Amino acid sequence: METIKIKYFTDKIEKLAYIDGKSDWIDLRAAESVDMEAGEYRLIPLGVAMELPKGYEAHVVPRSSTFKNFGIIQTNHQGVIDSSYRGDNDQWYMPVYALRDTHIEVNDRICQFRIVENQPELVFDEVETLENENRGGIGSTGKD
Repeated sequence: METIKIKYFTDKIEKLAYIDGKSDWIDLRAAESVDMEAGEYRLIPLGVAMELPKGYEAHVVPRSSTFKNFGIIQTNHQGVIDSSYRGDNDQWYMPVYALRDTHIEVNDRICQFRIVENQPELVFDEVETLENENRGGIGSTGKD
């Protein structure tokens, strides 16, 4: 089990907690109340900084209810925080764009994160054919 050093920038948000058996994603909360108008962009502070272990990174994404509840989308779609972003003032933020006028209250759960190991070093071997069945489609959609 890894231990992560964490610094809180406010006492107005609930402390982070790993909920075993439910999900390995951990909710992050707005560290301040935010009012946004449709079409506005903001960096919403999440009230934490962490010292991730070397070789690990955090992936930050919206919660499944974020758009429904607040009408915002995360502008980078998935934030990646690497282990070099570990300073005393390196607070985490969620960059968002409002599609409708909205209010986010301090301590509202607006996104979630998980910590994963960095991808190993890869070597690409260029070939003429992949010698696999063609599925068609795009990505994982394939054809029936």
